[in-house]
Amino acid sequence: MKALITAATLSLLSSLAAAQATPVGLWKTIDDDGKTEKSLVRITENGGVFTGTIEKIFDASKADGKCDQCKDDRKDKPVVGLQIIRSVKQDADDKTLWGGGEILDPNNGKTYKTRLKPVDGGKRMEMRGYIGFFYRTQVWVRVE
Repeated sequence: MKALITAATLSLLSSLAAAQATPVGLWKTIDDDGKTEKSLVRITENGGVFTGTIEKIFDASKADGKCDQCKDDRKDKPVVGLQIIRSVKQDADDKTLWGGGEILDPNNGKTYKTRLKPVDGGKRMEMRGYIGFFYRTQVWVRVE
């Protein structure tokens, strides 16, 4: 009986750890300087496709901003509530990475290919936006 309980507990703990090692959740975005908290982004998964939506902007002067430089269906939409991550899927070869989609920078309306990589057991995530060989990586912190 003890062995069964131990096995069930270990199975539950490993599934919880695996769940935390995905991009799904609420993330605090940190600017490139590594210090400035910018926003909260919620990443969700539906049918193996991951999307991310801005839930909060920390800079009160930008909280009511709109994506006036966006070029697609997000043009002139409020930044809070804006879907900035689209069409991301788990990498078929490397199960620790998610990519193949895009991320939008609502400050300039530009979209970039993206790669998400949860690190530190899912407590942080390296979010990389790139065009060709040029890239920028931010480290986001899990809130929930």
